[in-house]
Amino acid sequence: MFRRFFYGRYGNDHLNIAIMVAALLCGVLTFFCYGLLDLVLSTVQLALLAIWFIRAFSRNHYNRSIENQKFLRAFNRFKENNKSLFAFFSRLADRKHKYFKCPKCQSRLRVPRGRGNITVTCPRCRHQFDKKS
Repeated sequence: MFRRFFYGRYGNDHLNIAIMVAALLCGVLTFFCYGLLDLVLSTVQLALLAIWFIRAFSRNHYNRSIENQKFLRAFNRFKENNKSLFAFFSRLADRKHKYFKCPKCQSRLRVPRGRGNITVTCPRCRHQFDKKS
């Protein structure tokens, strides 16, 4: 019987995941706030959770997919405008390489970790410099 309830429901997508992350962030922030701000954050968190439930259990696939496409377009525009921020976090996750800036042209260079002292040649300006990877 319970399986039939979920049959035909929309489920999760990128927008629902973003809504859930925002709700969890509001929940964490309520631990550090008090008074009116705590009340506002709790209300926003409950509203976000209600929106998440409505979207996840909806049977209107067409409207939910249009909402998700609009969200993805807006998120991709945000991502394009903040490329350096996303590149910074991807470099943090890269444990196999070390990143340097060329002292001459300031371009970012990637070298493998664990090679000791190496001479790095910048492919852009051909400047050579020594670094420890």
